[in-house]
Amino acid sequence: MTSLADALAAMEAGRLTPAALLDRCLDAIGRRNGELHAVLHLDEAAARQASSMPRRGALGGIPWGIKDTFDVAGLPATANSRLRAGRIAPADAALVGRLRRTGAVLLGKLATWEFGTGTGAEHFDLPAPPARNPWDTTRFTGGSSTGAGVAVATGMALFAIGSDTTGSVRLPAAATGCCGVVMTPGRLPLDGALPNTFSMDRPGPIAWTAEDVAIVMDAVCGTSLRLAGAAGVAGLRVGVLRDPGPGFPAPDGELATALEDGLAILSRLGARIRDAALPWPAAMCLDAARLIGAAESAAIHERELRESPDVMGAALRDKLLAGSGVRAVDYLAAQRFRRAFTDAVEALWEEHDVILSLGALHLPPLLGVEPESTAYTSETMLTPASLAGLPALVQCNGFSGGGLPLHWHAMARAGGEAALFRLAMAYEAATPWRERRPA
Repeated sequence: MTSLADALAAMEAGRLTPAALLDRCLDAIGRRNGELHAVLHLDEAAARQASSMPRRGALGGIPWGIKDTFDVAGLPATANSRLRAGRIAPADAALVGRLRRTGAVLLGKLATWEFGTGTGAEHFDLPAPPARNPWDTTRFTGGSSTGAGVAVATGMALFAIGSDTTGSVRLPAAATGCCGVVMTPGRLPLDGALPNTFSMDRPGPIAWTAEDVAIVMDAVCGTSLRLAGAAGVAGLRVGVLRDPGPGFPAPDGELATALEDGLAILSRLGARIRDAALPWPAAMCLDAARLIGAAESAAIHERELRESPDVMGAALRDKLLAGSGVRAVDYLAAQRFRRAFTDAVEALWEEHDVILSLGALHLPPLLGVEPESTAYTSETMLTPASLAGLPALVQCNGFSGGGLPLHWHAMARAGGEAALFRLAMAYEAATPWRERRPA
């Protein structure tokens, strides 16, 4: 297995062909997907045809996959739901079109929770079984972009695209040891993606390294994140949220220790570390996001819930039923809180370039064990960035004694992705974690 950056360098030097790289990914899919369930719809013929063409574009020859909530012309678009069985996408989602123009080679569609949403619980009642964590196949992958993290961690794809409302890119990245990013809203298009909410959805890439994510974003958005990341962290102002605050439990000890160890490394590299505080605790952000997300999801899927609730999986049905009961006054109160929180967060950037914290507060739990799975999904420090529309990333910062990946979470002001990649790429270069892959 290799990183995206290494693969591009090898192809530029003539040491690797796109066809040979594709063969590596297809071999990984053939060996592991029957156990891990990361790929829902493989389009091998189209991928082989694309990889046989002369290389073109910034990502020429790089195999990738996309969550099965995005349309890909001619491929099934089921979103892992019986309600969409047999649906074939008539056209590419806008983001798929952008990535095709970079020369990247699409492998197919990746596993997701039904409709890309749910409660965090796995009930084993969907058309495809839940994706398995490659570090320990008895463990949860996070959601809802479940297949994206698994595919990247195992070398089935060199990067993947998921979607994130309150953590659905960042949680799978955390659980599988990858780097997952959400950009400032509007940087990546949502046209052609099945919506989860009206107001908080964002597409996002998952790759093995922060440098790999920067390469993908530079190719798709015309940014210069790889160059910015190479600048290092000397002088970068890093605010730290050590305490999750009222309403959440204390984090697992190994996650807290890894945060402190990582801060020591950043300090040695020249970052300016100081404590920070959110204007309101993350648990309050979660309460607001739950009201907004559940109500908007229920509005989007009102007809399906009314006509076919018995065809839905339990997690989707439970969320939509809860959302249908949200009062208008409570939805509006949550939106007012969101506006106030977004405005108040602006004051943080007067003293900090990046806010660093834990992501999830727990290690990935056993798959199908409740309430641990829903706690892993909901008890996180990810929601403030979702509520305020801030760019954010998760990256691996070590491994537990049991061999599970650890992680931290960073967010920056709107438009401040360069600061995120300065931190993430400098930390990555100074640590050995990217050398370790799941067996």
